[in-house]
Amino acid sequence: MRPARRGTADGGGGHVTEQPQVTFIGTATTVLRIGGFTLLTDPNFLHRGQRAYLGKGLWSRRRTDPALRIAQLPELDAVVLSHLHGDHFDRVARRELDRKLPIVTTPAAERKLRRWGFRAAEGLPTWSSRELHRDGTTVRLTSMPGQHGPGALDVLMPDVMGTMIDVERAGRREFRLYVTGDTLNRPLLTAIPERYPDIDAMLIHLGGTKVAGILLTMDARQGADLVDLIRPKLTVPIHYDDYGVFRSPLAHFVDEARRRGWVKQVRTIARGETAPLTPPS
Repeated sequence: MRPARRGTADGGGGHVTEQPQVTFIGTATTVLRIGGFTLLTDPNFLHRGQRAYLGKGLWSRRRTDPALRIAQLPELDAVVLSHLHGDHFDRVARRELDRKLPIVTTPAAERKLRRWGFRAAEGLPTWSSRELHRDGTTVRLTSMPGQHGPGALDVLMPDVMGTMIDVERAGRREFRLYVTGDTLNRPLLTAIPERYPDIDAMLIHLGGTKVAGILLTMDARQGADLVDLIRPKLTVPIHYDDYGVFRSPLAHFVDEARRRGWVKQVRTIARGETAPLTPPS
């Protein structure tokens, strides 16, 4: 693979710096440029009207088009995959992604991906890490706990993880991003801020996904409760309007943020838009 795109010089003769940024493609699919690396999250490239398989005989039709096709992506260093559902790793990704590309995911997803020929897939147990290194920079990807379904129903859902992404240079952390994955706000998430304080930014999967009346991803209230728990300096909502099973609009989350007094720490981005992940000044 070609090296990921670099940033610009810091002007003082020091190392090359890069402002962390996100390009929103749709659903939970983003391109992250962070620490000199380029990461793709939860690749979903189905188009409007096509159906995603959600398991257990369930399907949902996509309402939107992705902002980019796989052929239009920049050169990637790795994929971060929260879980193996058809709206997070679809048949387009299975067909068109480079099978040599590292995929950091759950152990259960690793086993299936390897059967599909993605031999560089690596499943991380909760709290385990995979590191990427280049030019004196370390990007550490650590699996965070997650729970996709309520109570005993969670066993019917695929294993899911969040990801903590830390950028370090010369042994010093420079940036920390938490990607929630498709988790509900459950008590097991309280360990995250205990282990990982001072989170600079959070990509939060919302949508209030409901199947047969059962909530499977955070709605506006649960998402706002998680922000109150994690207390990131910046929150960027994704995964909120692309499928018919998403029932909690982005506007509801923004209204909740305004009611709770931290709407200025929320940055909404449109599909196809690139935005910095640095907190507002």
